[in-house]
Amino acid sequence: MRKILFFVLILFVFIGCEQTPNSGVESQKPEVEDSESEIDTGIGVENGHEYVDLGLSVKWATCNVGAETPEDYGDYFAWAETQPKSKYNWKSYKYQKEALSISDFLTKYTDDEDCYPGFADNKKVLDRADDAAYVNWKGKWRMPTPEEFQELINFCTWEKTIQNRVVGYKVTSTVEGYTERNIFLPAAGEIHTDVEGKETEQRYVTTRGYYWSNKVNDSHNFYAYYLIFYIDDKSIRISDNSRCAGYSIRPVCP
Repeated sequence: MRKILFFVLILFVFIGCEQTPNSGVESQKPEVEDSESEIDTGIGVENGHEYVDLGLSVKWATCNVGAETPEDYGDYFAWAETQPKSKYNWKSYKYQKEALSISDFLTKYTDDEDCYPGFADNKKVLDRADDAAYVNWKGKWRMPTPEEFQELINFCTWEKTIQNRVVGYKVTSTVEGYTERNIFLPAAGEIHTDVEGKETEQRYVTTRGYYWSNKVNDSHNFYAYYLIFYIDDKSIRISDNSRCAGYSIRPVCP
Protein backbone atom coordinates (compact mmCIF):
# COMPACT_ATOMS: atom_id res chain seq x y z
CA MET A 1 0.00 0.00 0.00
CA ARG A 2 2.82 2.36 0.90
CA LYS A 3 4.49 1.58 -2.40
CA ILE A 4 1.32 2.55 -4.28
CA LEU A 5 1.01 5.86 -2.38
CA PHE A 6 4.65 6.65 -3.02
CA PHE A 7 4.22 6.01 -6.75
CA VAL A 8 1.13 8.29 -6.93
CA LEU A 9 3.04 11.05 -5.10
CA ILE A 10 5.93 10.83 -7.55
CA LEU A 11 3.45 10.98 -10.45
CA PHE A 12 1.89 14.24 -9.15
CA VAL A 13 5.31 15.81 -8.69
CA PHE A 14 6.26 14.91 -12.27
CA ILE A 15 3.04 16.37 -13.70
CA GLY A 16 3.52 19.55 -11.68
CA CYS A 17 7.01 20.03 -13.07
CA GLU A 18 5.65 19.80 -16.61
CA GLN A 19 3.21 22.70 -16.10
CA THR A 20 4.27 26.28 -16.68
CA PRO A 21 4.02 28.29 -13.50
CA ASN A 22 1.66 31.26 -13.66
CA SER A 23 2.93 34.22 -11.68
CA GLY A 24 0.16 36.49 -12.91
CA VAL A 25 2.60 38.40 -15.21
CA GLU A 26 2.59 37.59 -18.92
CA SER A 27 5.96 36.61 -20.27
CA GLN A 28 7.48 38.94 -22.90
CA LYS A 29 10.10 38.39 -25.56
CA PRO A 30 13.33 40.27 -24.89
CA GLU A 31 13.54 43.50 -26.85
CA VAL A 32 16.04 43.12 -29.64
CA GLU A 33 16.87 46.24 -31.64
CA ASP A 34 16.30 45.98 -35.34
CA SER A 35 19.69 46.58 -36.94
CA GLU A 36 18.02 47.94 -40.06
CA SER A 37 16.29 50.67 -38.06
CA GLU A 38 19.70 52.10 -37.16
CA ILE A 39 20.79 52.41 -40.77
CA ASP A 40 20.50 56.05 -41.81
CA THR A 41 19.77 56.06 -45.53
CA GLY A 42 19.73 59.83 -45.67
CA ILE A 43 16.35 59.73 -47.41
CA GLY A 44 13.74 62.18 -46.22
CA VAL A 45 10.67 64.05 -47.40
CA GLU A 46 10.10 67.79 -47.77
CA ASN A 47 6.53 68.83 -48.50
CA GLY A 48 5.66 65.52 -50.12
CA HIS A 49 8.81 65.14 -52.24
CA GLU A 50 11.71 62.85 -51.45
CA TYR A 51 15.33 63.96 -51.04
CA VAL A 52 18.72 62.38 -50.30
CA ASP A 53 21.29 63.88 -47.95
CA LEU A 54 24.65 63.42 -49.70
CA GLY A 55 26.58 65.23 -46.99
CA LEU A 56 26.74 68.41 -49.06
CA SER A 57 25.53 71.94 -48.32
CA VAL A 58 22.00 71.10 -49.56
CA LYS A 59 19.86 68.00 -49.93
CA TRP A 60 19.06 66.83 -53.45
CA ALA A 61 15.65 65.75 -54.69
CA THR A 62 15.38 62.22 -56.05
CA CYS A 63 13.26 63.30 -59.06
CA ASN A 64 13.03 66.09 -61.58
CA VAL A 65 10.16 68.55 -61.42
CA GLY A 66 7.20 66.94 -63.19
CA ALA A 67 8.55 63.39 -62.69
CA GLU A 68 7.07 60.58 -60.62
CA THR A 69 10.22 58.44 -60.41
CA PRO A 70 13.97 59.14 -60.61
CA GLU A 71 14.02 57.76 -64.15
CA ASP A 72 11.22 59.98 -65.47
CA TYR A 73 12.46 62.96 -67.46
CA GLY A 74 9.84 65.24 -65.99
CA ASP A 75 8.93 68.61 -67.46
CA TYR A 76 11.09 71.09 -69.35
CA PHE A 77 11.28 74.78 -68.49
CA ALA A 78 12.70 77.96 -69.89
CA TRP A 79 14.81 79.78 -67.31
CA ALA A 80 12.65 81.89 -64.93
CA GLU A 81 9.47 80.26 -66.21
CA THR A 82 7.46 77.97 -63.97
CA GLN A 83 5.30 75.96 -66.36
CA PRO A 84 6.11 73.72 -69.35
CA LYS A 85 4.90 74.88 -72.76
CA SER A 86 4.78 73.87 -76.41
CA LYS A 87 7.52 76.17 -77.79
CA TYR A 88 10.91 77.18 -76.42
CA ASN A 89 12.43 80.17 -78.21
CA TRP A 90 12.81 83.91 -77.66
CA LYS A 91 9.45 84.72 -79.18
CA SER A 92 7.71 82.54 -76.61
CA TYR A 93 9.87 83.63 -73.67
CA LYS A 94 8.05 85.24 -70.75
CA TYR A 95 10.53 88.00 -69.94
CA GLN A 96 11.25 89.56 -73.30
CA LYS A 97 9.91 92.43 -75.32
CA GLU A 98 10.39 92.37 -79.06
CA ALA A 99 12.14 95.49 -80.29
CA LEU A 100 11.83 97.20 -83.64
CA SER A 101 14.90 95.31 -84.81
CA ILE A 102 15.42 91.54 -84.79
CA SER A 103 16.70 91.65 -81.21
CA ASP A 104 14.56 90.92 -78.20
CA PHE A 105 14.81 93.04 -75.05
CA LEU A 106 14.80 91.39 -71.66
CA THR A 107 12.21 92.70 -69.22
CA LYS A 108 13.60 91.08 -66.04
CA TYR A 109 16.94 89.86 -64.67
CA THR A 110 19.08 92.34 -66.55
CA ASP A 111 21.58 95.00 -65.54
CA ASP A 112 22.22 96.87 -68.79
CA GLU A 113 20.04 99.97 -68.96
CA ASP A 114 21.52 101.03 -72.28
CA CYS A 115 20.83 97.71 -73.95
CA TYR A 116 17.49 97.08 -72.28
CA PRO A 117 16.00 100.55 -71.71
CA GLY A 118 13.51 100.76 -68.91
CA PHE A 119 13.90 97.17 -67.74
CA ALA A 120 17.22 97.00 -65.87
CA ASP A 121 16.61 95.59 -62.39
CA ASN A 122 20.13 94.24 -61.62
CA LYS A 123 18.71 90.93 -60.42
CA LYS A 124 21.02 87.94 -60.69
CA VAL A 125 19.14 85.23 -58.78
CA LEU A 126 15.59 84.05 -59.42
CA ASP A 127 12.78 85.48 -57.36
CA ARG A 128 10.74 82.82 -55.62
CA ALA A 129 7.83 83.55 -57.96
CA ASP A 130 10.05 82.62 -60.95
CA ASP A 131 11.64 79.55 -59.38
CA ALA A 132 9.99 76.49 -60.97
CA ALA A 133 11.13 74.20 -58.14
CA TYR A 134 9.46 76.34 -55.49
CA VAL A 135 6.33 77.19 -57.49
CA ASN A 136 5.63 73.54 -58.31
CA TRP A 137 6.77 71.87 -55.07
CA LYS A 138 6.48 74.66 -52.47
CA GLY A 139 7.90 74.03 -48.99
CA LYS A 140 11.64 74.72 -48.82
CA TRP A 141 12.38 73.57 -52.36
CA ARG A 142 14.24 75.77 -54.85
CA MET A 143 16.49 75.51 -57.89
CA PRO A 144 20.21 74.89 -57.27
CA THR A 145 22.89 77.57 -57.47
CA PRO A 146 25.84 77.07 -59.85
CA GLU A 147 28.04 76.60 -56.77
CA GLU A 148 25.80 73.78 -55.53
CA PHE A 149 26.05 72.08 -58.90
CA GLN A 150 29.84 72.43 -58.75
CA GLU A 151 29.81 70.89 -55.29
CA LEU A 152 27.85 67.95 -56.71
CA ILE A 153 30.56 67.55 -59.35
CA ASN A 154 33.51 67.90 -56.98
CA PHE A 155 32.33 65.70 -54.10
CA CYS A 156 30.57 62.87 -55.93
CA THR A 157 31.51 60.13 -58.34
CA TRP A 158 29.59 60.12 -61.62
CA GLU A 159 28.94 56.69 -63.06
CA LYS A 160 27.24 56.21 -66.40
CA THR A 161 24.46 53.71 -65.86
CA ILE A 162 21.13 52.43 -67.11
CA GLN A 163 18.48 52.49 -64.41
CA ASN A 164 15.18 50.82 -65.25
CA ARG A 165 16.08 51.08 -68.93
CA VAL A 166 16.86 54.81 -68.69
CA VAL A 167 20.33 56.19 -69.46
CA GLY A 168 21.86 58.65 -67.03
CA TYR A 169 24.39 59.17 -64.28
CA LYS A 170 24.44 57.59 -60.84
CA VAL A 171 25.86 60.36 -58.66
CA THR A 172 27.34 58.96 -55.43
CA SER A 173 28.71 61.00 -52.55
CA THR A 174 32.40 60.77 -51.67
CA VAL A 175 31.92 62.57 -48.36
CA GLU A 176 32.96 60.41 -45.42
CA GLY A 177 29.95 58.80 -43.82
CA TYR A 178 27.76 59.39 -46.87
CA THR A 179 29.42 57.18 -49.48
CA GLU A 180 26.47 54.77 -49.71
CA ARG A 181 24.11 57.51 -50.83
CA ASN A 182 23.36 58.57 -54.38
CA ILE A 183 20.89 60.16 -56.77
CA PHE A 184 20.12 59.40 -60.41
CA LEU A 185 20.11 62.10 -63.09
CA PRO A 186 18.53 60.94 -66.36
CA ALA A 187 19.92 62.12 -69.67
CA ALA A 188 16.69 63.90 -70.55
CA GLY A 189 18.12 66.11 -73.29
CA GLU A 190 16.42 69.42 -74.09
CA ILE A 191 13.48 70.87 -75.99
CA HIS A 192 14.33 73.34 -78.74
CA THR A 193 12.18 75.46 -81.04
CA ASP A 194 13.58 77.16 -84.14
CA VAL A 195 13.66 80.95 -84.38
CA GLU A 196 10.51 81.14 -86.49
CA GLY A 197 8.64 78.83 -84.13
CA LYS A 198 7.75 76.28 -86.80
CA GLU A 199 9.55 73.24 -85.44
CA THR A 200 9.94 72.03 -81.87
CA GLU A 201 11.99 68.96 -81.12
CA GLN A 202 13.25 67.02 -78.14
CA ARG A 203 16.99 66.66 -78.68
CA TYR A 204 19.89 64.69 -77.18
CA VAL A 205 17.70 62.34 -75.14
CA THR A 206 19.85 59.48 -73.72
CA THR A 207 23.07 61.31 -74.65
CA ARG A 208 22.98 64.58 -72.66
CA GLY A 209 21.44 66.16 -69.59
CA TYR A 210 20.68 69.85 -69.07
CA TYR A 211 19.67 71.16 -65.63
CA TRP A 212 19.00 74.84 -64.89
CA SER A 213 20.53 76.71 -61.96
CA ASN A 214 18.87 79.73 -60.35
CA LYS A 215 21.36 82.35 -61.55
CA VAL A 216 21.70 84.47 -64.68
CA ASN A 217 25.08 85.02 -66.35
CA ASP A 218 26.68 88.12 -64.84
CA SER A 219 28.08 89.46 -68.08
CA HIS A 220 25.57 88.21 -70.63
CA ASN A 221 22.04 88.51 -69.30
CA PHE A 222 20.52 86.59 -72.20
CA TYR A 223 22.22 83.50 -70.75
CA ALA A 224 21.75 81.61 -67.47
CA TYR A 225 23.96 78.99 -65.82
CA TYR A 226 23.15 75.30 -65.97
CA LEU A 227 24.66 71.86 -65.39
CA ILE A 228 25.39 69.92 -68.55
CA PHE A 229 26.65 66.36 -68.87
CA TYR A 230 27.48 64.19 -71.84
CA ILE A 231 27.04 60.44 -71.58
CA ASP A 232 29.49 59.39 -74.30
CA ASP A 233 32.60 61.32 -73.27
CA LYS A 234 31.80 61.67 -69.55
CA SER A 235 32.02 65.45 -69.70
CA ILE A 236 30.31 67.12 -66.74
CA ARG A 237 30.49 70.87 -66.17
CA ILE A 238 28.75 74.16 -65.49
CA SER A 239 27.98 76.20 -68.59
CA ASP A 240 25.52 78.87 -69.75
CA ASN A 241 23.01 79.17 -72.55
CA SER A 242 19.99 81.13 -73.77
CA ARG A 243 17.34 81.50 -71.11
CA CYS A 244 14.62 80.48 -73.56
CA ALA A 245 15.87 76.87 -73.89
CA GLY A 246 13.79 74.04 -72.43
CA TYR A 247 15.81 72.24 -69.72
CA SER A 248 15.17 69.95 -66.77
CA ILE A 249 15.06 71.06 -63.12
CA ARG A 250 16.33 69.05 -60.15
CA PRO A 251 15.35 70.82 -56.91
CA VAL A 252 17.31 71.16 -53.67
CA CYS A 253 16.32 72.02 -50.10
CA PRO A 254 18.23 73.00 -46.93
